[in-house]
Amino acid sequence: MWISEVFNSIQGEGRYTGVPSSFVRTSGCNLRCTFCDTPETSWKPEGDERTLESLWGEVEAFECEHVVITGGEPLLVPEVVPFSKKLKARGHFITFETAGTVVRNVAADLMSISPKLANSTPVGTDWEARHEARRHRPAVIQQLIDEYDYQLKFVIDQQSDLADVEKWLEEFPKVQSENVYLMPQGTEFDQLQAKLVWLAEEAEKRNWQVSPRKHIELFGNKRGT
Repeated sequence: MWISEVFNSIQGEGRYTGVPSSFVRTSGCNLRCTFCDTPETSWKPEGDERTLESLWGEVEAFECEHVVITGGEPLLVPEVVPFSKKLKARGHFITFETAGTVVRNVAADLMSISPKLANSTPVGTDWEARHEARRHRPAVIQQLIDEYDYQLKFVIDQQSDLADVEKWLEEFPKVQSENVYLMPQGTEFDQLQAKLVWLAEEAEKRNWQVSPRKHIELFGNKRGT
């Protein structure tokens, strides 16, 4: 597996915010979001080839129940199937962080899906057309939410993005509001806090949830946290 980093920290987003977690971050992505906070896995992918055995050993050494498999886009990687199934057999709680454009038969206790809205498209770049064509795969989203416990995390930059969320959700009428999270776009503490104020108000109106980016609040926007 092509791996960007492996580290132990806390879950910073979504339903399990604050829970001690180990992270395995794959490198490589089929999208190029304008606001990507891990460009080393997408815009300029880098990493090391790792054996499954070495990864299992490193994760086990953390002695942490929750394991988050993230990226990049981890579901692009065929090896995540045996990797996740062995972790599950060893008693780990597994979260996959995905954009919801690819599906594989992985072991996952939570499929954390971050659908990419129009605000993610890198307008004016060589990736604009490819990103726009790939970012929304309704059949994949439907399969993921049918087969796994899930949460939907929408990255919100400005209030106009909320209309895109509402339009997106119209395609999936069975989605429960408690599984919908609004998450502020940004990599600076003050920027995130300012957006969380109005995001909380907008989420309450719709019976949605709000997700902080606790890891950035605690550690800043840096790798290994």
